[in-house]
Amino acid sequence: MNLEQALEKVKPHLTDHRYTHTLGVIKAAEELAFRFGADKEKAMLAAAFHDYAKFRDKEEMKLLVWEKLNDKSLLNYGDELLHAPCGAYYVEREVGITDENVLNAIRYHTTGRPGMTVLEKVIFLADYIEPGRHFKGVDDVRELARKDLDEAIIEALKNTMVFLMKRNQLIFPDTIATYNQLIKEKKEK
Repeated sequence: MNLEQALEKVKPHLTDHRYTHTLGVIKAAEELAFRFGADKEKAMLAAAFHDYAKFRDKEEMKLLVWEKLNDKSLLNYGDELLHAPCGAYYVEREVGITDENVLNAIRYHTTGRPGMTVLEKVIFLADYIEPGRHFKGVDDVRELARKDLDEAIIEALKNTMVFLMKRNQLIFPDTIATYNQLIKEKKEK
């Protein structure tokens, strides 16, 4: 499936604003893939589908998590996380993409996970730094992303965790574990 075909499949599932965001994520993913050695075509495909389930019915996604997905704990961390793992499921079943690398990049683009592949890191970071994002700290992460993928992800994770803590919201364990793993690896270098 090429990018044009992917966008045709994605567009009906997104608002105009979210479609523009998706185009920005594709652009950022292409640049990051080139810079850090990920497969460019897979990065652009995963970026195109990363928010495929963003506007699906929340109750439908909760039921999907409960009945078919492995990690039921997702249900304890707010509805905002559902679209990533559910999106990977829907992309595989409805669109027919079976490449686990692409599906995992979609699945973990909101939480991260320990042991992320370069492709997963590219999509995680592209979603965070795409050109349409404007919030405190994003420019610092963009600057780090010019030089060091892991450093940029560490900063993005810190920003996200602080944001959630200031709102007294739970932080998904994989997000904390991803941060801890990247910090540990950094110290071991």
